Amino acid sequence: MIYNRKNIIVEKSFRFALRIDVACEIPEEKRKFIIGRQLLKSGTSIGANIREAQGAETRADFIHKIKIAFKEAEETEYWLLICFNSQNMQINQNLLTELIEQKKILSKIISTAKSSVR
Repeated sequence: MIYNRKNIIVEKSFRFALRIDVACEIPEEKRKFIIGRQLLKSGTSIGANIREAQGAETRADFIHKIKIAFKEAEETEYWLLICFNSQNMQINQNLLTELIEQKKILSKIISTAKSSVR
């Protein structure tokens, strides 16, 4: 656990960011610097935005930050697919499974937060 409060998406996104950091060494080794950097930026930004949402000032602010995290997850998926479909970049396919799970959770958080506003 990352800190005292049990928050599954905070924990999952943090662990994912750590794994993305390690995975980005593969594109760097293959001299695919742009791909590695983009994957690192978007993959770690998911958790940063989720963490920022925890301190949101309003429900609308919370929803906005979670939507940004979802968009970063979309971008991360794109870069992971580039890596998976490129020759010589053997990145762990479990990252995509973890990411899809996070996207589902984020989507549910967004819909729940929106419906409780009404």
